[in-house]
Amino acid sequence: MSFIVSLLVLSALIFFHELGHYTAARLMGVYVETFSIGFGRKIASFHKWGTEWKLALFPLGGYVKMKGQDDSDPTKKSYDSDSYNVKSPSQKIFILLAGPLANFVLAFFLYFIIALGGPEILSPVIGNVVKDSPAFISGVESNDTVRSINGIQITTWNEMAKIIETSEGSLDFEIERGGFIQHVVLTPKITQSTNMFNEVIQKKMIGIGSAGVSHKLELSPSQTISYATEQTIFASTMIFTGVKKLLVGEVPAKELGGVISIVKLTSDATAAGWMSVLFFAALISVNLGVLNLLPIPALDGGHIMFNFYELIFKREASEAIVIKLTIAGWVVLFSLMGLGIYNDINRLIG
Repeated sequence: MSFIVSLLVLSALIFFHELGHYTAARLMGVYVETFSIGFGRKIASFHKWGTEWKLALFPLGGYVKMKGQDDSDPTKKSYDSDSYNVKSPSQKIFILLAGPLANFVLAFFLYFIIALGGPEILSPVIGNVVKDSPAFISGVESNDTVRSINGIQITTWNEMAKIIETSEGSLDFEIERGGFIQHVVLTPKITQSTNMFNEVIQKKMIGIGSAGVSHKLELSPSQTISYATEQTIFASTMIFTGVKKLLVGEVPAKELGGVISIVKLTSDATAAGWMSVLFFAALISVNLGVLNLLPIPALDGGHIMFNFYELIFKREASEAIVIKLTIAGWVVLFSLMGLGIYNDINRLIG
């Protein structure tokens, strides 16, 4: 079941990505020969609006084949009026950006649906209290609920964590314990921790962990839009940062995951409910958008790079260089895919 859900999620996200390219190409007057979900041998197809719509054997990607554009052979060009090649660099960039943009828009839409359904969020209920920490010394106990800090109302764990991290001096915690309200004054101290990228960092903490209690967010229409916007921006920033750290070596290559990780994460999300599946789909959609913007030939970002070169220098990049860089781009992509699968297998047998 989880494999089928993974396949459906990936196929839907790829479809919307390619639909972005397809729509932009048609708007620019470019003839689209093929719209494919997957690579390799054709499983099924039909013709509509002059385009062959097909489903291929390996559904780990997709492509829109435009007239005059062929990643497998960059020398195949057409200079007909409805060809990709005769369009201006800015028109080509518009077509190329439309795919990743479709993924970001889809992620926003998914987060919007999540917001309408009332997403679960961690409540400010304290679980473990670290011995000799500021919280422990001040008398904070497990199952205490933080109601406010320095008079600022607290409704989520993240709100509390942000105030603690950015605090200056002591903090006045209003705590509910056993139905009674009391105040506790404590001063956060800089402590060693790890972030979402498993890097060792220093940040202000008080020595508490979450009890794992959550509640539904009740959002107004305007808050729903804000939630979807914030989540989309947060996911995009997180993935951009993660890719950058991976490329410069700040995050080890063993952290890279592949298709097996996607199936496992989808399985976990499915077991947790459809809300979790939507969260996962939104995150993967943003991931597709970000990765396709990388300046690697064979990806949208690589083509955008070549078109920016033409836009600036008023001439196309050397055909020989384009071919060599495209081949190198495919080598990089297949290497990353292989590394991801290798890491996935190691995690399974480790």
